Amino acid sequence: MTSVDARGCRITGATPAGLAAFERAVAAFQNWRTGADAEVDLALQEAPGLVMAHVLRAWLLLCSRDPQRVRLARPVFACAASLPCSLREQRHLAAIAAVLGDDYEGAKSALGALLKLHPRDVLALQVVHALDHVTGDMAAMRERVSAVLPDWSYSMPGYHAVLAMHAFALEECGDYARAEEAAHAALKANALNARAHHALAHVFEMTDRADDGVQWMNRHIDAWGKDTVVATHCRWHLALFHLARGEFDVALALYDRYMRAGSGDIADLIDAAALLWRAELAGGDPGVRWAELAQAWEPRIDDGFCSFNDLHATLAFVGARDWGRAHRLEQSLSHAQQLPTRHGETTRQLGLASCRALIAFGTGNDALAITLLASLPATAHRLGGSHAQRDVLHLTLQKAVERMRRPARRPRIGEALA
Repeated sequence: MTSVDARGCRITGATPAGLAAFERAVAAFQNWRTGADAEVDLALQEAPGLVMAHVLRAWLLLCSRDPQRVRLARPVFACAASLPCSLREQRHLAAIAAVLGDDYEGAKSALGALLKLHPRDVLALQVVHALDHVTGDMAAMRERVSAVLPDWSYSMPGYHAVLAMHAFALEECGDYARAEEAAHAALKANALNARAHHALAHVFEMTDRADDGVQWMNRHIDAWGKDTVVATHCRWHLALFHLARGEFDVALALYDRYMRAGSGDIADLIDAAALLWRAELAGGDPGVRWAELAQAWEPRIDDGFCSFNDLHATLAFVGARDWGRAHRLEQSLSHAQQLPTRHGETTRQLGLASCRALIAFGTGNDALAITLLASLPATAHRLGGSHAQRDVLHLTLQKAVERMRRPARRPRIGEALA
């Protein structure tokens, strides 16, 4: 059975109840709210042959930096590939196959071609937006959203999410005024769009408006802090604003309440490491939190999947002065750089040098840390993540230079980084 979704795209294998659940799942995914998985389950109970529900389930797993989640998408893909489907749906499946084959650029190309034919395929847009982010391709992220905007309007369901994607892409490309305008336009359409609030947090961070950031995030906490997939990450942003105001106790209290115990989710581990490192660079004292976090990162040493993850694992190990784990990761990356994989390439270009730079910094070898960090190529953004997240390397370089200029303040191993 072929139907049409809420944006006018033909969809195979739907029933009325299955399609309704699928649309609820898409809306949750668009708005970064919880519940998408449950709605996909319901959609497939109602319509087992609903190809796009299988596709959405696969993308929910694949839009992750966690290799364990990515592997779970294989049987989902196999099931979807066995079903009758349209050409548009086949293009989704081809992109899924590319990600499973470690060909992220191939997946981005397939989804980009799909959007030229179906500019209102919001799932394709959101996924390629995420893949551009993971691969550090800011220009493509901006251009893809800009290209489809003329085909959207406020009368279409989910337009607010497209505007929020536009806002984030503009922010990552340094167009902060237009990014802020787009985020507010998204929130005018849907005040509960968590990704628009997240985009504003980035604007405040990149324009050094910590006071505005604290006020906005606290005023709108019900929109981004409840039943969203970015509740922890947005509190990371809030903590950064407090660090910028010198409020270490407040920032670490946010860490203790929302990040310290940890869900084990890779995104939460990344936020935890990044916050503690920044706190210590700024003169705070994370104390035993470092050792707890290093232990949580230990199972990820041999993931061999994402250089952005490796960078944050290194932060945790160096912050804890856990040189055994730090050097285990370094050895793992030394091996990984020889592999003909996506991770191997980013490790050769960026990951191993970044890891060694952070270890050098942690042991007080500022000259080596400066040499390694300053020699990172102009493509360092290919580590993925946002400017605000990658800024940790720049902040570390600044601190190393400061310590070189004021050698009396350089720490010995076991003393605080600051």
